[in-house]
Amino acid sequence: MNKLVLTITAAGLLAGCTAGPDFVRPAAPAFSSYDRDDSEPAPVAGNGGTSLAMIGAGQSLPAQWWELLQAPALPAVLDQVVAANQTLAAARATLAQAQEGIVQARSTWFPVLSIGASAGRSISGNGGNQYSYRPASNATNQFSLGPQISYTFDIAGQTARTVEQAKANAENQHYQLAAAYLTLTSSAVTQAINLATSQKLLVTTENLIKNDEKNLELVQKSFHIGTAAQTDVLTAQSQLENDRTQLPALRQQISVARHALAVLVGQAPSQWRTPDFDFDSFKMPATLPVSLPSELVHQRPDILSAEALLHADSAAIGIAAAQLYPSLTLSLSDSYQSTLVNTLFNTANRLLSASTSGNWTLFQGGALASQKRAAVDAYDAQLATYKQTVLTAFGQVADALRAIDNDTESLRLAQNAMAISSTSLRLQRASYSAGKSNVLLLLSAENAYAQASMNLVRVQGQRLQNCVLLFAALGGGWQSKEGIGLQGLTADTAR
Repeated sequence: MNKLVLTITAAGLLAGCTAGPDFVRPAAPAFSSYDRDDSEPAPVAGNGGTSLAMIGAGQSLPAQWWELLQAPALPAVLDQVVAANQTLAAARATLAQAQEGIVQARSTWFPVLSIGASAGRSISGNGGNQYSYRPASNATNQFSLGPQISYTFDIAGQTARTVEQAKANAENQHYQLAAAYLTLTSSAVTQAINLATSQKLLVTTENLIKNDEKNLELVQKSFHIGTAAQTDVLTAQSQLENDRTQLPALRQQISVARHALAVLVGQAPSQWRTPDFDFDSFKMPATLPVSLPSELVHQRPDILSAEALLHADSAAIGIAAAQLYPSLTLSLSDSYQSTLVNTLFNTANRLLSASTSGNWTLFQGGALASQKRAAVDAYDAQLATYKQTVLTAFGQVADALRAIDNDTESLRLAQNAMAISSTSLRLQRASYSAGKSNVLLLLSAENAYAQASMNLVRVQGQRLQNCVLLFAALGGGWQSKEGIGLQGLTADTAR
């Protein structure tokens, strides 16, 4: 018994050791800019006459970042996406499954308690001799019942590292859920902008067609009074038909955007009514909240997911290292054994036993050492993946910021072209009516106005899309549990 006590004491002391490295979170970048060119974008009128948003460095996005675009119909649609999207439902279930993995890993810290029961019968005889046979002279029953408990000491911290790995895997699923949330919400906003832009282009094209019809009517009147040729009428008719050919493609774009939104909210396109999105209701924010690079690595879900996987691979090194150490198991049993059922629970038939068993694999063809080296290699590979994920994120933010900057110049030029072409078309119509210009000049002015009108809508829509790309690249403000719908579901499930 003294040897057993010494063995247990020594095992308890050794159990305080944990093999393998302790995870250290990668350091955040020290720089504060996403681009070497830090020139400020020039202010320019926005969709509704507001100035272009300026950069608010170091500011955080709100959870419902789409409200910054001020479109009244957006919040209700996004609420439906978060509540009913099946991809989010699958991600939540996967996170819950990963959390149960933590419970299973922790179970090794506790003793195993079981109830053992057995019943048997043995027959023995005196065997007789070669000339005679006598049946067996003795038959014995044997009954046994009682609890058994065993405990394996976590000598090298293998269980601790396994629990650490399970937590890291649950964190990864937590951030995968956040990434799915970010992807779906940004996709929904993108489709809403696509729908509003296509509807605006459709209305613009229909207005252009009305202008074409007026031009055709004007040319036909001139032809009837002899001031225009038949070719002028044909040219005006050609312009009208060419503009009409744009209508089917725009209607198809509207249908695609409507169907995509229906799927995102978890509905069949035939079962969901798409709200009306007024293109002119979308506004660029007065200030674009832009996190610093040092903050981005701690809030963008794909970076945090890569970090969680790196943590899990670090714990895997400890698990592999712990297998190089011996294992020790203590077993206790308190059972009753008897040949008769009615005397099974007599005190005289009680048997209390204790035992210890240990195992230490000293040589296995180099497999254990190889497993540890492989775990280190896996960690190095994930570290490289993490660094690449960070670089990709910085590149996406830089691209979005530069795109918004370039949209400023594009919008300014588009507005100037729209103003010039509108004035030119008005003057050409008056000149043609007065017989001072030919139909080619009128149609040229009409074409310039049509291109300027469509281009202005496209530039405005693209600027809104680039704003969404920026917010998605910054992580989308998912950190608020109320925003992502993670009430009661957290990465650290220490319940």
